[in-house]
Amino acid sequence: MDDRAALRDVTDEEIATFWRDGVVCLRAIMPPAWLEVLAEGVERYLASDAAFSLSAFGAERPETGKRKPKAHFYGGTDHWKVDEACRRFACESPLPAIAGQLLRASRINLYEDSILVKEPGAIEKTAFHQDLSYFHVEGSQICTTWVPLDPVKRETGALQFVRGSHLSRKLFRPNFFVSTDAMPDTEGEIVPDLHADRRDAEILCFDTEPGDITIHHARTLHGADGNHSATMRRRAMSVRYCGDDARYKLRRGAPRKPHHEEVAEGAVLDHADCPVVWMA
Repeated sequence: MDDRAALRDVTDEEIATFWRDGVVCLRAIMPPAWLEVLAEGVERYLASDAAFSLSAFGAERPETGKRKPKAHFYGGTDHWKVDEACRRFACESPLPAIAGQLLRASRINLYEDSILVKEPGAIEKTAFHQDLSYFHVEGSQICTTWVPLDPVKRETGALQFVRGSHLSRKLFRPNFFVSTDAMPDTEGEIVPDLHADRRDAEILCFDTEPGDITIHHARTLHGADGNHSATMRRRAMSVRYCGDDARYKLRRGAPRKPHHEEVAEGAVLDHADCPVVWMA
C-alpha cells in the first residue's frame, strides 16, 4: 500500500482550533487500510514478551492497602524501530502530513511512537502530564497524534485535555503516568492532580471511532481515566512529530534514548533515529 492520502483534508478551522485549544479531534480522516496496518503491529506487540504492563505501578486500595485486581494497561515506545507495520504507520501513513498541516510546518521529523492499550477492566488512570517534559526537544511545532483502533469513550479511557494549557510557558515535571509522583531529579513544576481537583481547568474529552484521531500540542496537559468496561478494549498508538523549529534540548532526569548521547543541544533533529518523514 503506497497511498499516503488521508480520507479528507484538514480544514483551516481545525488548524485554528489546534493552536487555540492545544488539541483538535479530526473526524473520519484515517483510511481503514492504514488502521489495519497499525492493528497488526499493536497485536504483535501485545502477544510478544516485550509487552510491558504499566499496571505493575497501579494504585492500592486505601481501605486495605492491598493491590487492586486489574487487567493490563500496556505501554511502550519506539515500536517503529523493531516492527515493520509500526514503522510503515509512523513514517508512511497520512499521519505525518496531517501533523505537518496542523503544525504549519514545511517538514516533519518522527520523534517516537507509543502503543497504549487499556484492556477491559484496566482501571488505572493516566495521570495528567505534559509530553514536552519527557522529550529532549524544544520548539513550538511539536505534537502528539493519538490514533484509536477501538470506539473510545470517557469511561473506557478517552484522553482528557486541559483546554489552552499549551499557551502557558510552564514546564511541568514528568511523572510515571499511573502515578502523580514526579520522576527524580527532573526540572519544572509539579503537575496538579486534575483527577482529584479540576480547579478552574476546562477539560475537553472526545468520544472517538476508528478513523478519528486527536492531536495535541506537546505543552498541553492531558490524562485519562481507566477502562471501566467489562468488554471493550482501548487500543491506541500515539505518534509524536516535530516541525521546522524543533531543536534538541537535553532535559535533566528525563529518560534518554541512545541517540541522544550523539547529538548536540540546539541541533536540528536530523538523525537516523529521528528521521524526516514528510516534506511539504
